[in-house]
Amino acid sequence: MSCLKCLKYTMCVVNFIFFICGATVFGLGIYLMTFSRFSSLLPSLQAMNIANTLFITGIIITCVSFLGFLGALKENRCLLISFFILLFILMLTELVAACLLLMFESQIDNFIHDDLKKGLQNSINNRQNYNYTIEDDWDKVQMTFHCCGITNHTQWGTHVPKSCIKPNEMHHWPDGCFTKLKDTFEKNLLNTGIAVIVICIIEVLGMCFTMTLFCHIRQTGLGYK
Repeated sequence: MSCLKCLKYTMCVVNFIFFICGATVFGLGIYLMTFSRFSSLLPSLQAMNIANTLFITGIIITCVSFLGFLGALKENRCLLISFFILLFILMLTELVAACLLLMFESQIDNFIHDDLKKGLQNSINNRQNYNYTIEDDWDKVQMTFHCCGITNHTQWGTHVPKSCIKPNEMHHWPDGCFTKLKDTFEKNLLNTGIAVIVICIIEVLGMCFTMTLFCHIRQTGLGYK
């Protein structure tokens, strides 16, 4: 009984932590929606911009973790089995997404590169219409990541935006934004892989703990039948 009590409250604590993380991601998504969705960067994927992705991810994490927390706290069999099924679906979705990214890496890379070209051209056209007096998502990205254009500053043509120029200097940032982000991702590929594995392990442990608690409740006749 003491082990099961420990298991129950461990599930409560872990799910509460994930609930806070989900709420933080949800809040960050709302914050980005207020200021910028970065939807102009990839015209073909405007509905899947950074703000919307964080918003939806935050909702999923918050709802699933709340379900697990409440199911463990109340020892409710219906909530626990629902939590187990959702965790299983999430893990399968993550594994399928990871496999697709590995299988179609070059195609995805080319698609993003081509779509960024469209977004950059749209930005150039808008600046021409406003006599180069406006700023958009490209400026925010270039100032944040210290990059210019997709691969270099020449893609802006004759009117390179101020966000491409280094502060207190007259030189452009040497790296393109797509090139820089891609290189950063490749350098941290091992860390990304470890993070994915850790998340999957946590989900598997969560499913094991949930099923253990569920079976105990069923055997003792407690909880919702």
